[in-house]
Amino acid sequence: MLSQVPTQDACLSCGACCAFFRVSFYWAEGLNLPEHYTEPVTAVYSCMVGTNQSPPRCIALQGEIGQHVSCGVYHQRSESCKDVQIADVQCNKARRAYNLIPLLAIETTPAEHFDQVS
Repeated sequence: MLSQVPTQDACLSCGACCAFFRVSFYWAEGLNLPEHYTEPVTAVYSCMVGTNQSPPRCIALQGEIGQHVSCGVYHQRSESCKDVQIADVQCNKARRAYNLIPLLAIETTPAEHFDQVS
């Protein structure tokens, strides 16, 4: 299968997860978001407007999927958004749905494990 190594800013040219999954979270996580950005799912869970429909697309997603995107509430986004990481199973599932090449997860070693060059 064709795959590619992700760059640090791979999300900015993707956005597939924001238009594939329902972004639901405990209702209190939405208190710091604009009120019209969330809708109730149950008595204790809310979701981002646009993600509880078919096809889903988060109200905060700006731009064109697979080209150039950004999140209008990036610093206030929910834990469920933060849970999706570059090249993880959820990321690649969303990417495949948009015919984007899956990303290859690369394990990195923290810098403190390397000898310093003097």
